[in-house]
Amino acid sequence: MLGSPIMSVRNLAMRYGGVVALRDMNLYVGPGTIHAVIGESGAGKSTLVKVLAGVVRPDSGTIRIGDQTVAIDSSAIARKHGLGVVYQDLSLFPDRSVLANLFVGREPLRNGLISTREMEARSRTLLRQLELNVDVRAPVGHLDMGERQLVELARELLQTPRLLILDEPNSALDRRETEHLFTVLRGLKAKGMSVLYVSHRLEDVFAIADHITVMRNGRDVLTKERSGLSEADVIDAMIGQQRDSLFPPALSANASTIRPQITVEGLSGGRISGVSFTARSGEVLGFAGLEGSGVEDLFEMLFGLRKAQGGTVRFPDGHGLPKSPTEAARRGIGLLPADRRCNGLMPDRSLAFNIGNIVAGARNWGSRRYSPKAAIAGAARQIDALRIKSLPDAPVNSLLAGDQQKIVIAKWLETAPQVLLLDNPAGGIEAAAKRKIYALIRQMAANGCIVLLRSVEPSELTNLSNRVLVFHRGRVAGEVFGAEMKRRTVLHLITTGEMPEAERPKKKLVGSMA
Repeated sequence: MLGSPIMSVRNLAMRYGGVVALRDMNLYVGPGTIHAVIGESGAGKSTLVKVLAGVVRPDSGTIRIGDQTVAIDSSAIARKHGLGVVYQDLSLFPDRSVLANLFVGREPLRNGLISTREMEARSRTLLRQLELNVDVRAPVGHLDMGERQLVELARELLQTPRLLILDEPNSALDRRETEHLFTVLRGLKAKGMSVLYVSHRLEDVFAIADHITVMRNGRDVLTKERSGLSEADVIDAMIGQQRDSLFPPALSANASTIRPQITVEGLSGGRISGVSFTARSGEVLGFAGLEGSGVEDLFEMLFGLRKAQGGTVRFPDGHGLPKSPTEAARRGIGLLPADRRCNGLMPDRSLAFNIGNIVAGARNWGSRRYSPKAAIAGAARQIDALRIKSLPDAPVNSLLAGDQQKIVIAKWLETAPQVLLLDNPAGGIEAAAKRKIYALIRQMAANGCIVLLRSVEPSELTNLSNRVLVFHRGRVAGEVFGAEMKRRTVLHLITTGEMPEAERPKKKLVGSMA
């Protein structure tokens, strides 16, 4: 039993335009417990945290702190009611000292001046309890990631919250730093504090939580004591009903006697170590893994954004890793980044400029100058082929999200790439636009392009890929294909780093063809 809740939410609902982020969400956190909320990306976890933190206001529903119904419409009100929040993206000032970060906006004064001596006195005991042995007068930017996470945690604890809310607190931490964080949280629980631990890491949730709530499609679908749950129970609740109708059928590859391929052997650097695989023309090779698992580092190396520290790579043109994105583009390697607005598009410029600019830069023959006439012709060609509802001279930010994503793909299609790296290509767009993006991925593979697809949604990977490589803590934890190509299997590998027991005898070598 959960007991009398220190905090509860009932029937919370929240929309962002036409997107339903929360619907009939219920949650009860008991005193002196660590309650985990887990769900896939897009399940509504971050929106729930923002509602509790006062960053956004829900459309309906109630929040109760103890026996009092409250309206949390600002972060100050959240703190007033005893809610402390530590976000996944730290909000520290790297050039300011640890002490300055601990007391932002709450600096103690003595004779009208900020008293660092008073700040040291107030924080000394807490920092000792957290085992944060650092120079408190040194800039936060000099600390490692685990230490910065503890500084952020200490800042909230100095305000003595009744409920500490942690949003993906160890996404950037290694195993040692994570274990230290868990030791700290268990110590806080022993002192009577309640913790709401929001994550999508199954292994961490089972290591730290007393109770677990599973979210799917913006609502709670399962709440139970951790001791009464298995990993399989949680995974099944996270998955629910699949939406196979979103995915168009596979296309037959165009006949060709040439089968170009990428061969990666023992690639290391960044967060990856000893990664090996082969990807061939005409197939979609899927990549799965939590944030920080290493897939992002791999894509950056393949596109010339990050330098490898070891291993070898051979592209279809017979050469190794590109030294820069420009070289990659000129060799027929394209990247669709996860953040299209910051890294994939120039939103204030026209469709023609966005498409034509990359074509000019990728050209390895003739003039590389941008040609407005050629850009308009290319944009018109892609607008027609991809059925984009706009004109070549319209600014990209006038388009819907789905059409903006098509523009990112269109600019690479104009370069006729041999290799295309797709990083979460359907993220943040509506279902109808997703199906069109999925159809494009099918067509690119059928036309002979080598497609490497990373997605945060296991259903996308299992429905679009010929096979899926799952990364866990910088290594390939397993390869899934054929009869094993199930969303549950991929999710289990992502969160635990191990193949489910039933599939282990069938596991084959990484790099084999489906």
